[in-house]
Formats: sequence, structure tokens, C-alpha cells
Amino acid sequence: MVQKQKMTHSTDTSNLADILERILDKGIVIVGDIKVKLVDIELLTIQIRLMVASVDKAREMGMDWWIKNPEYCSSAAPVSELGMDDVTRRLDMLERRLAPQPVPAVP
Repeated sequence: MVQKQKMTHSTDTSNLADILERILDKGIVIVGDIKVKLVDIELLTIQIRLMVASVDKAREMGMDWWIKNPEYCSSAAPVSELGMDDVTRRLDMLERRLAPQPVPAVP
């Protein structure tokens, strides 16, 4: 037997729990931009993107960043942190690769 879902109308009454359940089930995206201009010169732009959904809905949409991040999950592998020596060594190696090669003098 196929069960039909009841159509919800704006005139139907809902309590806060029903609204929250609907939002977490479907998800909601809030988008906003803040721009600060002075004499037609844009000084600052802040773009805000906020999504509210249940964990299951977020994972269904491919958002599971908290699973692999050790800041949020105790079972996640720790992120390897580079020391300043490693950064300096890698930067030197990249600069050597990108440095222009000397052109041999023609006798």
C-alpha cells in the first residue's frame, strides 16, 4: 500500500518542533554579502554562506569535513604540522626549480 504524504499549506498551524524538523530534513541555505565602499571604492567584501541541515542530510550531500578533522573527531588521524625548517627547505627547493638557468656564453 502506497502511503501519500499530506500536503502542507501556509495556513496550517505548525509548532517550532515541526518547523525545525522540516528545516533539518530538507536543509536551508542562507546567503549574504556585505560590502563596504567609500566614494565608489570597494574597501571590504565579506561573503557569508550558511547551511543548516541535519548531519545525515549533510553527509548525503557530501559534506563530512568533521569526520576527518581531529579538531572535531577524536578518532580522526592527526594532521601533520610542518615546522618552519620544513617550510624553508621546501621553499628553497621550489626556488631552485624555478630559477632561470644560466645561458652558456658563446665563444
